[in-house]
Amino acid sequence: MQVKPLGDRVLVKLVEEQERTQSGIYIPDTAKDKPQTGLIVAVGDGEEIKVKEGQRVLFAKFAGTEIKIGTEEHLILSTDDILAVVED
Repeated sequence: MQVKPLGDRVLVKLVEEQERTQSGIYIPDTAKDKPQTGLIVAVGDGEEIKVKEGQRVLFAKFAGTEIKIGTEEHLILSTDDILAVVED
């Protein structure tokens, strides 16, 4: 299945956080927060989009609509919900 966002929306693949802390303690699934970073998979055809496919982004905590493509979790976000581009 292929999803193409419309307008000023983007499709973001969620990036899971580490499953253990720096000191080596494992974090159970029930204690994890929803990820706030992701990798842009597809971009809509809006005029004001300033991000590109392949960029890693930070987005608002409760933003977007969650969808499942295959076995992977994704979000469809408005570009207004993207807070920053993460550069390594």
